[in-house]
Amino acid sequence: MIRVPFVPVSIVRLLKPLLVLTVVCFILMMCVRSAPSDRPEYRGYYLDATSEQREVIEELFSLLSKESNSNDENFSIVREIANQYSRLNDNYRIINFLSEWVNAHQGDPYNSYYLLRIADCHLREESKAIAALYFDLIVRNYPDLIVRGESIHLACLRQLITLVSNARANVWYYEKLISRFSDKIDLAQAYFMLGQAEEKNGNWDNAIKAYKNFIPFYGAVIPGFPDAYAYAKQVVDFYNAEKYYAMQATKFDRTFENLPALISTMKKTLDGGDTQQLWRYRARVNFFARSWTQIGMEDEELGNFSISTLSSSGRVQYAADLSEGSGSNDAYLRTWGWSKLTSIWYLYFRKIYFPIDPDIHGRWEWAGIYFGERF
Repeated sequence: MIRVPFVPVSIVRLLKPLLVLTVVCFILMMCVRSAPSDRPEYRGYYLDATSEQREVIEELFSLLSKESNSNDENFSIVREIANQYSRLNDNYRIINFLSEWVNAHQGDPYNSYYLLRIADCHLREESKAIAALYFDLIVRNYPDLIVRGESIHLACLRQLITLVSNARANVWYYEKLISRFSDKIDLAQAYFMLGQAEEKNGNWDNAIKAYKNFIPFYGAVIPGFPDAYAYAKQVVDFYNAEKYYAMQATKFDRTFENLPALISTMKKTLDGGDTQQLWRYRARVNFFARSWTQIGMEDEELGNFSISTLSSSGRVQYAADLSEGSGSNDAYLRTWGWSKLTSIWYLYFRKIYFPIDPDIHGRWEWAGIYFGERF
């Protein structure tokens, strides 16, 4: 029985309906064809080249038609025929030739390689969606091969994570990369992007697990995510400390609906001179107190630190407006008059990102203190 190649639904959704129909019909037609070397009527098409190359290609087809060839011998011949067309920049003849060969030789152990060449040709022709179909087909349906020291499956997965935007498919791709090729990939990036994909799918437990695996890679650079570490740590820490926000009173006493409400409360508290009340407004997750150049000490490391030890007996003053660098997700308020040792404090506020709990997601909180003048 001739096997019809499987086209995964998650990838098909990426294509327009007409394109899907075209691709599927093309694959079905290929499945009923014999190999090009066995079909004399196709010789003219495959031999359309310069006279010198025509002789080489014709000789290669003659060699390919021998029934006594081993799989290894056929592989060398098929690859060289494809290479001849590659020298002509004729991607479509490579696609047609290798497609017919694969579908006429379903048991060929080198089919993974041939399909990879087909996918590469589609990339060269800017047919990225079709190329993704083939990359996915190889990983899911065909055994792996090592070519020039690199796994074909690894090459396909690397392409798929850039070509496919479907979150469910991306979860599968990153899981395969991590489980099979952890020593050959940027593991930090894989864990973070797996967390992103799981988050998009709404699988928060799995997302948190991926982010927890990412956090030990402190300092890792994730392209497109300059604050990846802070992002992952905040989500994980909120997840771990959700018990602190379990009571409705706690949620709304320490968090504020918007930034103006938070700033207003902080200023009124400073005006009243009650620094202990101010301290009670601090965030329960990742609150810090540090200089601008210090890596920092988070909430659990503050120990016996108390705002009263650094507070002045006089009135603490504050700027009328937020400091430069404040934005839609975090903000700074310059204050002074705390103590002779460190008079200037910048109060740091952040917008909470925690979609797991809609009650606090998007609210604002006082997240830390920077000591000294800002550079």
